[in-house]
Amino acid sequence: MTLFYAQPYNTSVEGFYFKSAEQYAEKSQDLTDPFGQPVEEFEIQFINGGQLACELFEAWRPGQSEVGTFIEACGDLSEEAFLTAIIALRDLGYRPADVLDDPDNLPITLYRVDCLKELAEQFVEEGLFGEIPERLDFYLDYGAVARDLSIDGYTETIVAGERLVYRTE
Repeated sequence: MTLFYAQPYNTSVEGFYFKSAEQYAEKSQDLTDPFGQPVEEFEIQFINGGQLACELFEAWRPGQSEVGTFIEACGDLSEEAFLTAIIALRDLGYRPADVLDDPDNLPITLYRVDCLKELAEQFVEEGLFGEIPERLDFYLDYGAVARDLSIDGYTETIVAGERLVYRTE
């Protein structure tokens, strides 16, 4: 379960921990400062949870008005959708609303390889250049193929400690 902390901007008031949008709404509604005035502004901090949820939080940086949407999204996303959403927000500049509408249909293709050279080897093995006799395989320059892939928009990244390559369409 993911844990958050709502840190009031009013320094005379102590914040609170919460796990759900309902808890946040309930606790924030009743919070007042020493003068009896309601506390209205909070910084939302990610305290504990899964690595993918943490990285999505860092990429998104939801404010107090978006924390409920963030919590709901984390419960609905598959691992692949988490990865795609993180890349879209962090690396490609997407807005959260665009990502959450349908993260599985973003124009991003993920490859679970460590580097572009490994992807180049995979593409050649799958027939990128057609059938290549085994005796000629040693003469292929996979580094050059990897450089060509980078020119074609393939990009290396790291998400939650996993090295990935992605391409936008």
